[in-house]
Amino acid sequence: MKEKVEQLIQEALEENPSLFLVDWEINTENHIEVLVDGDEGLPIDEVVRISRHIEHNLDRDEADFSLTVSSPGATRPLEIPRQFKKNIGRKLKVKTDGKEFKGELIEADEESITLQWKQREKKPLGKGKHTVTKVEKIAYEAVNKATVELEI
Repeated sequence: MKEKVEQLIQEALEENPSLFLVDWEINTENHIEVLVDGDEGLPIDEVVRISRHIEHNLDRDEADFSLTVSSPGATRPLEIPRQFKKNIGRKLKVKTDGKEFKGELIEADEESITLQWKQREKKPLGKGKHTVTKVEKIAYEAVNKATVELEI
């Protein structure tokens, strides 16, 4: 069943190239969970279309199953480069081994992301502090967790 579900997900996504698969799984009770996102968001009609494509092409007589198709949600960590690219211009919180960064995502490619933020530091000469702009390039393999910081 796993191969069939994977094929159906790919077929459904091929109909709209702006959509992409974030993750999917089938648990031991045959619950299928599919997380899809889109470069311009994920309209509800696309969720329905993908769900119907999967559900209508699986045989419930072969195996009983339940199905959930949804977007990852605003609080779920970013996992794949395309999600990072979609969020350029937004503030991220990124954890690596031993460090945590909070800044605006200014660049994302297939290997890494670049964050930028302002920080107060001591002046190199004299007393007081000044504001400096910091930039950090982080490879995806160094990222333990990355989430979008929601503005309230």
